[in-house]
Amino acid sequence: MSLSKGKRTAIVVIVLVVVPITFLAVGGVWFWWQLDPPGGPGGKVEVQIAQGWGVPKIGDELHHDGVIGSSLVFSVYARLNGDTEFQAGTYELRKHMGVCAAVKTLKAGPTRNYVTLTIPPGFWMKEIADRVAKLPGVDRDTFLQSTQNNAVRSKFEPDGVNNLEGLLWPDTYKIDAEEDAIQILKTMSDTFDQKATSLGLVNANVQGLGAYDIIKVASLIEAEAKVNSERPLIASVIYNRLARHLPLQVDATLIYARGDPKKRTPSNADKQIDSPYNTYTHMGLPPTPIAAISAESLKAALTPASTNYLYYVLSDKQGHHAFAATEQEQEHNIELARQKGLL
Repeated sequence: MSLSKGKRTAIVVIVLVVVPITFLAVGGVWFWWQLDPPGGPGGKVEVQIAQGWGVPKIGDELHHDGVIGSSLVFSVYARLNGDTEFQAGTYELRKHMGVCAAVKTLKAGPTRNYVTLTIPPGFWMKEIADRVAKLPGVDRDTFLQSTQNNAVRSKFEPDGVNNLEGLLWPDTYKIDAEEDAIQILKTMSDTFDQKATSLGLVNANVQGLGAYDIIKVASLIEAEAKVNSERPLIASVIYNRLARHLPLQVDATLIYARGDPKKRTPSNADKQIDSPYNTYTHMGLPPTPIAAISAESLKAALTPASTNYLYYVLSDKQGHHAFAATEQEQEHNIELARQKGLL
């Protein structure tokens, strides 16, 4: 049965007029709901806005943290109100507070202005100072001087030692932008003390070595190891050579003695450097650690593998080593490494 002309016209009107109006009405209600949702706001939440974030990225972060229900509504509302730039920093907001309240809070500025500082394992103090000096208002020389003048001390820093090399924990820190060099240094030193204590370093004794010497060993492991599973093996080589009164001959100490962290490949000439850090010409451990140590390297220094190894050399481009107990085995491994183009 066909529809009459009048009914067809009514259907067309419904499709072309009523349906879009209904969608617009529903959309409008949803939009206003997102601006100011009913009910009170939820619990507190800290949201960190990084330098250079635009409105869409900020909206995504607020949505991810449950502050607003729609990143799109946030972007539209912010742009309509001319609010297209918000100051970087950390804001204290609330869950489900809605777009209007969120924009108002952001316009007032951050609750605290935090910056991020990332220190990788293996960094020398020089490199840490370079990284810290990129933070606003922090002077590199002041930071470096504070590592050697007792302005900050680690509980693992022995009497007579005024050097925090190796005694700052590598990590990603959230730093208050108002903190100065000494406050930042204290945070990193305190973190080291806490982490090292939790790993059992306080009363440690490995083959007659106390905490500070164990940290030195860990720093050598950090500088030499590329594969986590080999860290205890490298530790065993270091301890075995110390026990036999053999020079450690750790190439990383030559690089440290040379003083340029950007050039990490030693030469034969470097073996003649006149420095107490040259473990080819000086017996025993270096005077201080030579790098920031990871938990993995400290664990290896605390619990070395039980081996008779005295040598190691690179065995592939992925950083694995071949280990040897005799000079003859070591020479064979060195020749294989040369054939592979590793040396």
